[in-house]
Amino acid sequence: MKKDEQNDKKGISRRDMLAGLASLPVLGALGYGLFLHTSERNKYKSGLLKGIKPVLPSGIPPLVDGPVLRLGVVGTGGRGMYIMKALGFVLPERIDEWKSRAATDKYWRDYLDEFMAQEQLNVRVTAVCDVFGKHAAEGMAAGSNLYRNGQSGEMADVPRRYLTYQELCASPDVDAVIVATPDHLHIPVALEAARNGKHVYCEKPLSWTVEETFEARKVVKDTGIVFQLGHQGRQTESYQVAKSLIEQDVIGKISLIEVCTNRNDPNGAWVYDIDPEANENTIDWKQFIGPAPWHEFSLERFFRWRCWWDYSTGLSGDLFTHEYDALNQILGLGIPHSAMASGGIYFYKDGRTVPDVLNMAFEYPERDLTLLYSATLSSEKNRGKSIMAHDAWMELDETLTVYLDRSSTRYKDQIEKGLLEPNKPIFSYVPGQDKIDAITTPTEKYFAGRGLLYTYRDGKAVDTTHLHLREWLNCIRLNNGTQPSCDIDQAFEEAITAHMGTISYHEKRRTFWDAINERIV
Repeated sequence: MKKDEQNDKKGISRRDMLAGLASLPVLGALGYGLFLHTSERNKYKSGLLKGIKPVLPSGIPPLVDGPVLRLGVVGTGGRGMYIMKALGFVLPERIDEWKSRAATDKYWRDYLDEFMAQEQLNVRVTAVCDVFGKHAAEGMAAGSNLYRNGQSGEMADVPRRYLTYQELCASPDVDAVIVATPDHLHIPVALEAARNGKHVYCEKPLSWTVEETFEARKVVKDTGIVFQLGHQGRQTESYQVAKSLIEQDVIGKISLIEVCTNRNDPNGAWVYDIDPEANENTIDWKQFIGPAPWHEFSLERFFRWRCWWDYSTGLSGDLFTHEYDALNQILGLGIPHSAMASGGIYFYKDGRTVPDVLNMAFEYPERDLTLLYSATLSSEKNRGKSIMAHDAWMELDETLTVYLDRSSTRYKDQIEKGLLEPNKPIFSYVPGQDKIDAITTPTEKYFAGRGLLYTYRDGKAVDTTHLHLREWLNCIRLNNGTQPSCDIDQAFEEAITAHMGTISYHEKRRTFWDAINERIV
């Protein structure tokens, strides 16, 4: 008799329980996670999983006391405005829109309530810079909305708009700079800020070229600023649980890891909308080009810059780096010994130069381990992270499940005695992601599914970008040399790994990391 049939005779089956919980709101998913925890505690008590103690983050660290920090934001487009929201600043009309939706939709009500409950971080946005006038104006309007009001509410001082990032970084009214530009401008802005003594929060990936990666590390270390790379997955609860389980050798020796990107819509393939107000008179095209090869004015290139190597780091820098950083924080992978990549432009025949399908293999021979990445922008097949080891394997995205391998050595006795079932979960963690229903784009859905929009602290949904910025701000206020979790050393490892894959793709060869001389060969 099958296990579900046996359970049916006792009452409700696991399958029916899951079906029922899937239809429930927040407490349903969270309740399922607690149910599994209770079940597994019994296994620990009985000695089946003796000594295993999953570690969950305990709440949100308090804000460090200190003066108001004055922030300059370079790049107030889509990502820049999201970062400002995570700091507590949104457009007044956005508040009005959320309130209107919340009146009839409980998910938008939750969304609004969570934003309003988000702790003030004791910061002010004093400066903004964007090459598109409309984006700059929106950044100024959001930056003045200190009190999170609608359009009829009280506003604070309007941030000053600087026409160039150089002027913003030199301003005495700025303590720290947030870099949310296209990839090719990350390092020019970050270096300008650091050399002016400003702390830096830089969106991922760190760098556009290999050479500037080394320069960034040197300047950050020489100036002593607090640097945080924008991999907000560093705050994702399920990743931290995964790290604690692996450190306790729950799954055994790891030999293979698979991570992926699957998207199937134009937005996910970087075919972003073109603003009708954008033209040669409202965009500073020369400043946008910066260090990139010159190209005549193009609205497609400006809004869909990720599609061209002239400004982008492609799938490797844009999306693989999220997956790599998750594994690097869990396993401490570091820079691989070698990389091999292949792929092409198989679906989006729109003039782009960046591939929409990419496969990469990174070898770690000193750890007897291979990391595989595969990506497509024309299929939405759901695939998470898979960490494969001798005793069990771990499936990881916004949830975490450990499955027992039938050939396990560690659990051999329990398997033979019928106490544990092969290919069945021995640990499962479900943090309650049903809370995220007010996402507005397929891209947000993709990141939500990977725990990159929200995580959980003490059972409450919290914006991961808010936590990541909070960590950076706390380090600044401590003023004792403390660096945040994704500091320049972690950023360097991320950038070099991504560049190894990109170079392999371009040159159609295997690349190697010479760790002694620190160079890609």
